Amino acid sequence: MSIRDVYIVDAVRTPIGKFGGALAPVRPDDLAGHVVRALVDRTPDLDPARVDDVYFGDANGAGEDNRDVARMAVLLAGLPVSVPGVTVNRLCGSGLEAVIQAARAIALGDASVVVAGGVESMSRAPWVLQKPERAFPAGHQQLHSTTLGWRMTNPRMPAEWTVPLGEGAELIADKHGITREQQDAFALASHGKAAEAWAKGRYDDEVVPYPGVELARDESIRDATSMEALARLKPSFRPDGGTVTAGNSSPLNDGAAALLLVDEEGLRATGREPLARIRTSAVTGIEPQLFGLGPVEAVRRALGKAGRSFADLSTFELNEAFAAQSLGCLAEWPELDPEIVNPRGGAVAIGHPLGASGARLAGSVAHQLAAAGSGTGLAALCIGVGQGLALVLER
Repeated sequence: MSIRDVYIVDAVRTPIGKFGGALAPVRPDDLAGHVVRALVDRTPDLDPARVDDVYFGDANGAGEDNRDVARMAVLLAGLPVSVPGVTVNRLCGSGLEAVIQAARAIALGDASVVVAGGVESMSRAPWVLQKPERAFPAGHQQLHSTTLGWRMTNPRMPAEWTVPLGEGAELIADKHGITREQQDAFALASHGKAAEAWAKGRYDDEVVPYPGVELARDESIRDATSMEALARLKPSFRPDGGTVTAGNSSPLNDGAAALLLVDEEGLRATGREPLARIRTSAVTGIEPQLFGLGPVEAVRRALGKAGRSFADLSTFELNEAFAAQSLGCLAEWPELDPEIVNPRGGAVAIGHPLGASGARLAGSVAHQLAAAGSGTGLAALCIGVGQGLALVLER
C-alpha cells in the first residue's frame, strides 16, 4: 500500500474572543459549524458531499459541546447528512490532533477530502456535579468548574503530578532560571507582534468573523500594554516570589478553527492550489507537572522523522500557554532561531481556546508558507497532564 501525499487547501478561524467577551453568547457547536461552513464556501468547486469525514478537537465536552461536536458542526453548517464527524480529545493539543488524524486517514487511503479543526468556548464551560455515592445525601454537594485544569482528581495520582498549570509554569521557570522580567518581555513581544500582524492585514486571509457579533480582531490583544503595566501585576500562583502572572500567561478564550485536507484526487476536485503539504508529526509524554516542556522532544522527533533540522525551518508556531513554558522550550532548543517563532504573535496575546488552538497553529503555519511561496514550518503545543505534539508542514 502506498502512502498518499496530504495537502492543506485552506484554513480559517474565528477571531479569538476573551473569557466572557464578544463570543461568550455563542454556543461552541455554533462556532464549530460556522468555520466548517465558511471553509466549504471558500471552495465553491468542491461538492460538500465529497467531504469524507470531519474531525474536530474539543478539550471539554462537558456542556453544549457534548454529543460529538464534530457531527453537530456538520449538521449546523448545513452539510449533507451523509457527511460524518468525529470529536477527538488531547486537551490543549486536540485541534492539532484532529488535523493529524485526518491527515493519517487520507495518507492511508481511507479518505480523500476531510475537514479538520477544533473548538472551545471556555466562557460557556459548565459547572458539573458528581453523582453521590449513595442516594439522597443530607449534606452539601460540590460543583466543579470545567473551564480549565484539574478537577475530580483521582486520589491515586501523586500530588506532584496534579499541581495547578500555573505552578507547573513556575517549576519550569525554576528549572531554567527564567526571571519575571524575561517572561514579561516575552509577553510584551507577543502582543506587539500580534497587533502589528493585524495592522498589516496578515490575518485577513484566514479569519472569518462570526455573523452578528461585533468582533473583527482577536479580543485579548493589548496594544497599549508595557513592561511597567505588566510589572504591576501580582503573581497568580505563588504569592511570595512567584513570577507567573495573568499578564505573562495565555488568557481564557473562545474560538474555532478549521482546515481542508485533501489527497491528489481531492485537490483536483477543489480546483485550488494548496497552501502546504503535511510532512510528518510526533507526540511524546513527560512528567505531568512539567507539561510545558512537552513540545521539546516531540519537535525533535517530528523533525527527525521529516529528515529536517531546526536550520531548515522558516516559521515555527509554538503555543504560548505561559511565557515561562515557551521560554523553557526555547532554552532547550539552542539551535533554533527564536526570530522565526510566532512571527504574528502567540497565544499570550491572541488567546488559547483549548480545543481550537492546535488547528489555529497549523492553519497559521500553512498560510505563512503560502505567503512565502516555499519553506518548512512547524506547529507544536504543550499539553496538560504531560504531553507534547508537533506537526511539520512544507511548501
